[in-house]
Amino acid sequence: MVDQAHKPEETAVPNNLQQHHKQDEEQQQSVRENAEYEDEELHKLLVPDITQLPLTPPSSVESNFASYFAPDFMKPGNDQYVYRHPNGLCVVGLASTHSAFKDKGGVSAVDFNVGKSDRSGMKVTGKRKKASSFGNAQHFESNTALCKVCTNDDSYIIRCCVKGSLLEVNERLIKQPDLLNSSADREGYIAIIMPKPADWLKVKSSLLSLEDFKKSREAGSILPSHNSS
Repeated sequence: MVDQAHKPEETAVPNNLQQHHKQDEEQQQSVRENAEYEDEELHKLLVPDITQLPLTPPSSVESNFASYFAPDFMKPGNDQYVYRHPNGLCVVGLASTHSAFKDKGGVSAVDFNVGKSDRSGMKVTGKRKKASSFGNAQHFESNTALCKVCTNDDSYIIRCCVKGSLLEVNERLIKQPDLLNSSADREGYIAIIMPKPADWLKVKSSLLSLEDFKKSREAGSILPSHNSS
């Protein structure tokens, strides 16, 4: 009789153990599922979907600069670009739609001797490319001439497009004008200019983004010439 009275207690102990064991397994399963979910999400962040990757990797210009364009700057067909770096520096050059590239043979010569001085003779000193760091930097208006680009049939005046301090001109173009024909948006840039923040905000409103510039040229629209303010 004593043994029979203790049987319910003996059977209750294993049941409790089984219940706790089941709860432990459920908790471990939940932890594993959460870990797998976190690993999957981390994988998505670190390894992009191959179907979403561009056909060609972005260039250094696309990665490091914001692209703006000044179409028909001071003259129809004088399309120029302004690539702005986050530190404020602006790289100025000829857009691929510039009239010079439409002439037979393309650009054949570049002359920095314009206005009252030879731009190629300007040497700016300083450790950092900031306007305040260069006491001898010359300050130009947006319509100031930087150089003259020549083709077999014509010549074109290339201008600053932005008001600021001229830090550097691309002297390589004097001996290698063909850089404009092969890589005007990279090695064939014209000059580097540092505008003041306030001056940049003023000129930015007159420039087009890459998307808007493409649309305007695809539509064949002729935009009004830009005038300095």
